Amino acid sequence: MNERWKPSVTVAAVIERDGRFLLVEEHTPEGLRLNNPAGHLEPGESPEQGVIREALEETARTFVPDRLLGLYLSRFQRLATGEDVTYLRIAYGGTAGETDSTRSLDDGIERTVWMTLDEVRASRDRHRSGLVLRCIEDFAAGRRFPLDTVFADQSLFDPELK
Repeated sequence: MNERWKPSVTVAAVIERDGRFLLVEEHTPEGLRLNNPAGHLEPGESPEQGVIREALEETARTFVPDRLLGLYLSRFQRLATGEDVTYLRIAYGGTAGETDSTRSLDDGIERTVWMTLDEVRASRDRHRSGLVLRCIEDFAAGRRFPLDTVFADQSLFDPELK
């Protein structure tokens, strides 16, 4: 019997300020890569809660989502290990506060960088995936869906539910 296919769910934040986009430079098995502040959705949290948490962990900034950018599917094959993963990325746009100097960046995050759209485009070879630029391009194009497009049922937060 075949095992059921399950994509890995991730959330990502696209943050723009004064014509620049906030990215993280992170260590990966493929080397130092640029990414949107992003990460895996954890059990018991909504996608919106997850993106707020991930942005804070990776940038030390409070993220306030104001739009859903879209849902993105991509497949990644790691050459060194043969790992083959399909990701479902839920991307949000919004604003971020100033850096909280009392917080450290998440393990694996080298630094945050602000880049213009042209700089992001010029650095494609350093992106963690093709979704980094795609999400930023969608933000720049004005793509916007209401936050309540993604509904999180209360059962998600019920630890007693079996």
